[in-house]
Amino acid sequence: MNNDQPLKGALLLILGEGLLAIMAALIKHLSDTLSTELIVFARNFVGLLVLLPVLMISGGIRDLGTRHLGLHFIRGFTGVAAMFCFFYAIGHITLAEAVLVKMTVPFFLPLVAWGWLGDRVSLRTWMAIALGFVGVAVILRADQGQVDPVMWVALGGAAIMSVAKVSIRRMAVSEPAHRVVFYFSLFATLLSALLLPSVEQWPNGVEMLWMLGIALFAIAGQFAMTTAYQVARPGQVGVYNYSAVVWAAILGWLFWGEALALSTYLGTLLIIGAGIWNLKSR
Repeated sequence: MNNDQPLKGALLLILGEGLLAIMAALIKHLSDTLSTELIVFARNFVGLLVLLPVLMISGGIRDLGTRHLGLHFIRGFTGVAAMFCFFYAIGHITLAEAVLVKMTVPFFLPLVAWGWLGDRVSLRTWMAIALGFVGVAVILRADQGQVDPVMWVALGGAAIMSVAKVSIRRMAVSEPAHRVVFYFSLFATLLSALLLPSVEQWPNGVEMLWMLGIALFAIAGQFAMTTAYQVARPGQVGVYNYSAVVWAAILGWLFWGEALALSTYLGTLLIIGAGIWNLKSR
């Protein structure tokens, strides 16, 4: 596939982030009546149901044998734990703030890769990480001495997600993408199902349709973003990942009248600036 189509890649990435922002808005809507445990399970279960026929049609179902089941479990466990944190944060803070804190994953990635894989971290990257976390501190309003606990949950989810992403790289040599996706969907579904006995309120027919929408928008968003990185180099289009914050701010304002504090705007500029600076060095 031609990977020198930056305009197409940028548009696909913006579209993908928009679809994932709609998914986040649906999660926030359902969080008023349904538990995070149920929403996370529905997201993973429906995703697995959609994935299995695709693997069968493409022949990928015959190539699922693996010698790295432990790494797949780590990927599934950390991925679903991060999903719990993110979904919970969406339901309890503004949509834009939840999405923005999730965007700190790239600042945790070099730290995890350095500690786990022994990757070298350049001085420029260390400086970008430091600047990014200054932006996080501004958003958390840490100078006021009291931080919303939900913000810590969101930040913890970003840190856990970085472990999940590094585990993918750890398997990259021997595990094709469809195998990684399958085992993540399988383990995420099984692990999230363990908490279903604690669910007190089950969805009605309309809410089940909303949950189906969450899974479908998630799949469509991931497909658009994957295609974006196939037609353009990450260094060309990676900055457009930050359109997620814009989409979330628009949806939060339209449907919940959410207004962002000045500190959130300042923190956003620091995080996006640090991310772009680090991206341009690659």
